[in-house]
Amino acid sequence: MREAISVQEAREAVLALSRPLACESAPIFDALGRCLAAPVVSSRRLPPRDASAMDGYAVRVEDCLAGASGAPAALPVAFEVAAGDVSGPELKPGEAARIFTGAPVPRGADAVVRQEDTAREGDCVRIHVCPGPREHIRDAGEDVETGDRVLETGARIGPSEIGVLASLGRSLVQVYRRPRVAILSGGDELVEIDGDVSGGRIVASNAYMLSAACRTLGAEPISLGIAEDRPESVEQQFRAALSADCIVSTAGVSVGDH
Repeated sequence: MREAISVQEAREAVLALSRPLACESAPIFDALGRCLAAPVVSSRRLPPRDASAMDGYAVRVEDCLAGASGAPAALPVAFEVAAGDVSGPELKPGEAARIFTGAPVPRGADAVVRQEDTAREGDCVRIHVCPGPREHIRDAGEDVETGDRVLETGARIGPSEIGVLASLGRSLVQVYRRPRVAILSGGDELVEIDGDVSGGRIVASNAYMLSAACRTLGAEPISLGIAEDRPESVEQQFRAALSADCIVSTAGVSVGDH
């Protein structure tokens, strides 16, 4: 008669009996720690338009080539573009535009020069380093394009995924219901956390540890309390747990008479 199985065999046996939980729509903060029940497909591009990755000046590369031989190119600063500006003028040949990190790159510009590589002189700016095409520009859709599958079914939602969902405007997300895990302690020597430990009794600390582990994994722990070392007491507690998705018991697992 076989008396023990390996941890791997036990895990496989449990998983063989497991079924996916029902899915539900949840606000993204309530989805933290849970698993996606459907893929997340983007309905927008990120960034939504070409944006500057630096504080500096939006330019045309060809206008900066005069400084490639050593003499800095000098360009008049025609206008300013800040983050949040929706629309602005087109950058004309021979001009520069003061631009800030996150600001939309004006039409006509094909590069951004870092502020550190320039010198402002009144209404003009001297370009000390000629940029390459598209340098310091975050292209529209560089991070996410419309139609991209950003997160797959089964992905666990952590802080990074919350940020992605928020960026995509997804205030609600389809997730699997949190598993309900009933936790049962057994043994006449056990007491609750504020119980009387005289006479050699001990706190049922495993139950608290397991409840914390469940919360860490996104599950909902249900405390069944402590069963006495009597079959009818154990049966009563197990019957009370039948509405849970699984039961985790601690103590009473060996071959003693009790």
